[in-house]
Amino acid sequence: MKLTRKLVLAKAKASDLESVKKLNCWGCNLTDISIFAQMPNIEVLTLSVNSILSLSPLAGCLSLSELYLRRNMIPSLSELSHLRPLTRLRVLWLAENPCCGTDATQYRLTVLRCLPRLQKLDNQVVTDDEISLALMEGEEVTTPPGSIQNQHTTNGLQDAETENDPLNYNMEETNKIREELGMKPLSRDKFSSLSSPSTRESKPIKKSHALDAVLLLLKDLDEEELHVVHTATQNRLQIYTLDSERLTKTQQTQKTAEIQH
Repeated sequence: MKLTRKLVLAKAKASDLESVKKLNCWGCNLTDISIFAQMPNIEVLTLSVNSILSLSPLAGCLSLSELYLRRNMIPSLSELSHLRPLTRLRVLWLAENPCCGTDATQYRLTVLRCLPRLQKLDNQVVTDDEISLALMEGEEVTTPPGSIQNQHTTNGLQDAETENDPLNYNMEETNKIREELGMKPLSRDKFSSLSSPSTRESKPIKKSHALDAVLLLLKDLDEEELHVVHTATQNRLQIYTLDSERLTKTQQTQKTAEIQH
């Protein structure tokens, strides 16, 4: 069943689609929700117990803060890539969809890596520790086939010069991180300062530009997003510290054993 303008206005008791802020379409046997491409101001949306397969029509609902999708037919977590632009989304209920799989822990970490701004997932509060763990151990969500265009190809073939361009690498690193945080990609002119010969010659390409990408990204993050990065960084540093301590103890043990022999 297709969700129509007439049905939306009747349920929301509204005169036009743009004025609709809340909508409850629980159990309406919906399969086609393309109407949401015309509803940029929707804030709270209930679509539970339907037969929805794709979330692509929701990509432009930038005001959406709560989304209820329990018990639908969403086949893959790759559909979550359509929700990345929704920077205000704080509540998501996705349970009982085929995409949830059988590993509840990995499912949760993967969703939170893709949508780290969430405060509640499947009616369970999201903690800072979960977000930090998700950024490290959650699986990367890729865009569904057919939804992404290769911007670095010519006549279907990879441009080797573009592929190896440090500036292009830096853009990809930055925009990849921005995409995971639901932020818009930056244009190439934002990276002009990083394309100078001195920058290319003085640093190893991959490591230096990955760092540059992160530093550029920090300028656009708000307080909440910076807190997430801070927590993840602390946890990562703790891992390095523990590894260093273990290595030191092992070396000391080896030295002691050598002296005794």
